[in-house]
Formats: sequence, C-alpha cells, structure tokens
Amino acid sequence: MDPSVHARVHGLEATQTERRFDLVELDRFRTTTPEETAAFLDHLNGIESNLRLLKAKPKMLTGGGMPEYLMRRTSGVVGVLERLIEDGAQEAMDSGKELLDENLLDEIAISLDDPSRDPSTGEIPPIPGKGTTAGPRKTGGQRKKNTTFDDRGPSAAGAAS
Repeated sequence: MDPSVHARVHGLEATQTERRFDLVELDRFRTTTPEETAAFLDHLNGIESNLRLLKAKPKMLTGGGMPEYLMRRTSGVVGVLERLIEDGAQEAMDSGKELLDENLLDEIAISLDDPSRDPSTGEIPPIPGKGTTAGPRKTGGQRKKNTTFDDRGPSAAGAAS
C-alpha cells in the first residue's frame, strides 16, 4: 500500500498503521463555495441524526446560526468538531439540559492535549474561539443516568413490543 500523502510530502516512511490500513486523508471543511457549505451541512446533518438527546430540537446543529458557530469554533477541523459535539452532548446529559445550543457549547473547553501527539507535525490543529484553554470540563454536579445511550432507536422499540 502506498504511504499517505502526508508521509510522501514530508519524506517519511510509511507507519505500521499505514501499512495495515487504508488511510483516508481528510482535509478540514471549508465554506467558501456552495458545494463546500453543502458538504459541511451534510456532515452536521449526519451527526444530528445520530444524537440521542431527550430535548433535542429539529435542526439543532444545522439550523439558525449554529453551522456558522460550529465552523467558527472548530475552523472546520473534523476531529475538533467531533470533540466539541461529543463533550457538549456529555455536558447536556450531565446538566439535564439534554440539548445542544451555543450557550452550552461556549462552556466547553476544547483540548486536544495528548503527549503522544507532535504539534510540530500538525497533529494538533490550532483551536479558535472561546473555551480553548485546557482544563476540567464544566460539570452539572452529581452524574445522572446516561439516558442518551439507553435509547436503542426506533427499530428496537418495535421489536420490544
């Protein structure tokens, strides 16, 4: 298997992971053209359709100013976007709010601190916006039952009856 584009560009040998798996080079989302904006919204729609928050509203991630907010907070970097939404969903459950909005996400500090990552190679992208300092995540007190992951979706509901 050919080494990744990153390895070829930087003159590196293929890693063990690159030899074992097909790696997909995924660039950040951009919104400078209608096609790029549509791709970003499609991605958000896919995430939104899989979130199981009890008070989730339709178009919670794709409506209003939320797409612009998410792009501003993450610069379109998929891993940063996923981390923000994942941590936001956990906070929404812990606090009992059970939905994502800008106020809740503003309280989430995005941190990709990981001693195994090398910032000089671009493994840790710059994280713009509010809440970028490393530190403990806001918590809503005593941890509640995880209602989001108990929902097995509509197919399980029909099978249980």
